[in-house]
Amino acid sequence: MAEMLQSVEVLYCGVCGLPAEYCEFGSEFEKCKPWLIENAPDLYPDLVKDSNLKEADKVSEQLQSTSISEGSSASKKEEVKRLPGGKIKKKDKQEIIIEKVTRNRRKSITTIKGLEIFGVKLSDASKKLGKKFATGASVVKGPTEKEQIDVQGDISYDIVDFITETWPDVPESAIFFIEDGKKVPAA
Repeated sequence: MAEMLQSVEVLYCGVCGLPAEYCEFGSEFEKCKPWLIENAPDLYPDLVKDSNLKEADKVSEQLQSTSISEGSSASKKEEVKRLPGGKIKKKDKQEIIIEKVTRNRRKSITTIKGLEIFGVKLSDASKKLGKKFATGASVVKGPTEKEQIDVQGDISYDIVDFITETWPDVPESAIFFIEDGKKVPAA
């Protein structure tokens, strides 16, 4: 006579709905971890060990934060601003970068980056630059997704004086040239 097969009880995850053995292959494994630790600790013993270590680390951090060096740890937390996804937000440097790019052997373009940091409207600045140097000037998005001004021709010889005279809020010490890949102060 044939043997009777017994049905197998399958434990399904309460978060993603997959069988608990397959949660690690799902897209929401990080969300499933707490549920797995509580309901299926025998399937993922590494998770149980990691959670015990993390709890011990949290307790030790709390003890250290209540010690004498309480003031220094609070100031470090305020200095770093994190964006979603763990990225750190950097402050924009207060500088204007002028770069000359040569195209088609004789033609060149002068790129001016960072004027908007000093409160200058880039559209107005491009009009003034175009009129002053009798050339084409336009506002374009650069490779870093920030807007910059492209001016046709090599105007780097007179650009620093024009910027400091037209916009007195811009100090000459904040203007830099890019020459051979190196940042050189304009002054």
